[in-house]
Amino acid sequence: MLNRNITVFGGPLSVVFFILFFLWSAYSYAQVKSSIDTTKIRIGEQITYKIEVAVDTIDVVVFPEGQTFLPLEMIESYKVDTTKNNTKFQFIKKYGLTQFDSGRYTIPKQKIIIGDRIFYTDSLQIQVSTVAVDTTKQKLYDIKPMIQVEKASSDWWKYAIIIGLALALVVFLLYWFIWRKKPLTEEEEIAMLPPYDRAKLALKKLDESDYLQKSELKGYYSELTFIIRKYLDEKVYHRALESTTDELIDRLNLLSDANKIDLSKADIDNIQTILQRADLVKFAKSAPDIELAKLDRATIDTEIDQVKEALPEPTEEEKLLNQQYREQQKRKKKREKIWITIAASILILTATFVGFGVKYGFKYVVDTIIGDEDKSLLEGDWVRSEYGIPPIMISTPEVLERIELQAIDSTQALQRVAFAYGDTDSAFDISVGTTRYELKENEEIDVNGAVEETIQTFEKNGARNLLVKQEQFITPNAAEGIKIFGTGEFPTNIKDEYRSGEYVILIFVADDKSVMQKIALVWNNENEYADQIIDRVLNSVELKKVED
Repeated sequence: MLNRNITVFGGPLSVVFFILFFLWSAYSYAQVKSSIDTTKIRIGEQITYKIEVAVDTIDVVVFPEGQTFLPLEMIESYKVDTTKNNTKFQFIKKYGLTQFDSGRYTIPKQKIIIGDRIFYTDSLQIQVSTVAVDTTKQKLYDIKPMIQVEKASSDWWKYAIIIGLALALVVFLLYWFIWRKKPLTEEEEIAMLPPYDRAKLALKKLDESDYLQKSELKGYYSELTFIIRKYLDEKVYHRALESTTDELIDRLNLLSDANKIDLSKADIDNIQTILQRADLVKFAKSAPDIELAKLDRATIDTEIDQVKEALPEPTEEEKLLNQQYREQQKRKKKREKIWITIAASILILTATFVGFGVKYGFKYVVDTIIGDEDKSLLEGDWVRSEYGIPPIMISTPEVLERIELQAIDSTQALQRVAFAYGDTDSAFDISVGTTRYELKENEEIDVNGAVEETIQTFEKNGARNLLVKQEQFITPNAAEGIKIFGTGEFPTNIKDEYRSGEYVILIFVADDKSVMQKIALVWNNENEYADQIIDRVLNSVELKKVED
């Protein structure tokens, strides 16, 4: 009987105890607490926010990091303090928080991750008070006069210097490799000499060679006959280099008989003898005496002088033609340099354009070259200013100008001021306005009516096909408002022409509940610079309180 009862007890009850034990093991002990050292501070003072985590496991504990305490600002994050008490671990994490505006604030719940579980701390209330000043003890001074403030200088001069240096480098390279009068090499200097002087110089170099010392008569006679043939080719017969000995001698005799050159029969015979001997040395392996070779060299020297004397003096017409030819060649070389300069400049510009285009994008480079207005506004010096009361602080490419408003339809509205930049022809339009209402007791501003009014204003100005969306908007300084946004078609300056675009309307209600602050943005969503400008404007919006 007893054994049967134990069996029954060990069946279903043991299963229950097993499940409870499993659940207890799966969800081990963990406790999270948060606290602050004070609930009241003055502007700028520090609060120490403490999170305590107690666990009985070695699971990883992840504390919050970054600016998760908004509207308070975290100014310091301390190291985690870890202690062990028997089987439990205790982690303490401290943060230094502050706030620079007076008011009552709530420190939001903080997320703590322990292993794969998430815990949240309680939210905490604090009061931030202004610093009291005793004017009976504090000395008062006259208001200081206004001083002239220089406008912040941009970095345009740096870019100007870089561009100037790059252009100077290009000009220097073009001058150095194209326009500079380069020093002539020895071969070029020899080529510039007149044919007679060049032939004489060639004989001198032949004398300085070692052909005769090495008894290389074939090379010696080859050089010697080339000298006389080259001179005759340039001054007498233009095919002297490629003619055979007999053909060249026949041509000289023919020119002499025709009185084209005053060259004697003896001079022609001397040239013929040396040319024939040279042919024997080169082709028949003849080996004349060294002294004979020297005599032939002297004979060639003399015959070059004789040929020069035999040539008729150039007529005035020939001199003029030669002068014209030289000037023509000079102009030809100058034109070649100009074309080379143009081609090199185009190549350099093309390479520069492609290089910057690959790195920054070709559209960006083209817009930089042509000076795209929207790009200049995006990259220029922006203006950060306050508009209206209470102030709306916003950064814009240009200062917003006060605009005249039409009569206010709302019976509640008492006063309205507005500032704007842009028109239907610009890539974006920015407007900022504040409206003060005269409200009765327990009466509130009709925010939805303000939204409808703004949408109707868009439609009255010609906008159509407006898609309307709505969500909450929080500024960087934790001011909460409503964001109305969407797409539509907006008119341009050209009649019956529309362009696609986007719009954003931000609406805030001031703390005293009697002032509505509104920001309206409209831009061309096909313009990438306008998109970036609007993103930057939205991220800069802050609301400031009016201090009494």
